[in-house]
Amino acid sequence: MITSVLFDMGGTLEDIFVDDRSEREAIEKLQAMLKSYGLDPKVPYEELKERVDAGWVRYGEYRDARDVELKPIPIWRDYVLEDFHFDPKLLEPHCEEIAHMWEVTHYHRALRPRVAEMLEGLKGMGLKLGIISNTAALYQVFDILEEYGIRDYFQDVTLSSVTGMRKPAPDIFQVALRQIQSKPEECVYVGDTVSRDIIGSKRAGFAKAIQICSQLTKMKDQGIRREFEPDYMVEDIYDVYPILRDLLKARIA
Repeated sequence: MITSVLFDMGGTLEDIFVDDRSEREAIEKLQAMLKSYGLDPKVPYEELKERVDAGWVRYGEYRDARDVELKPIPIWRDYVLEDFHFDPKLLEPHCEEIAHMWEVTHYHRALRPRVAEMLEGLKGMGLKLGIISNTAALYQVFDILEEYGIRDYFQDVTLSSVTGMRKPAPDIFQVALRQIQSKPEECVYVGDTVSRDIIGSKRAGFAKAIQICSQLTKMKDQGIRREFEPDYMVEDIYDVYPILRDLLKARIA
């Protein structure tokens, strides 16, 4: 019996992509924020971008090899801004603010159409709803759910930045299951990647996995070994509702 549906955030409940404009805006805001903290990088835009990009690559190599997530302070102090050797006493109090800015500026984000209608339909069937999201900020997901007006639909929000574990590690799914108080065989997961969402939820024993592709799916899934495939593919997030409706009807019949 399906009792719960858990969702990925970026790329699933919301459209997300990066372009030249968002990259430039993020670097320019970062430069202005650092200067306001008394931490002038003293390099032109192009060099700052090059060093920040290299820092993210270093962090990504560390993170992805272990399926772990560090808190904003070590991410920005020890990886992204490592080359600048900023005074930790000046930088550390502002790392969450920087992390939040980066998540909402470096990425264009917008709630997918009909998300609220889909969630309302699932709620009306008595299903428990949750989120499991990889994120490098502590509070950004909570804040943007409030901005979208959908925070109250979710009984639980599990973040890699809080747990220290990233999808596809089964442990982060287990944390969410304990928090939402559901068994894996009662759960459906919805995400935009095979590499993180489908493989992770299947390894954790979820009953079904649904994939909706985003503009970042191909990049995130490039070169992976497809250990599992989604049970369903959808183009419109609202289609999750009729899939769950039919699954529940089939169990009753």
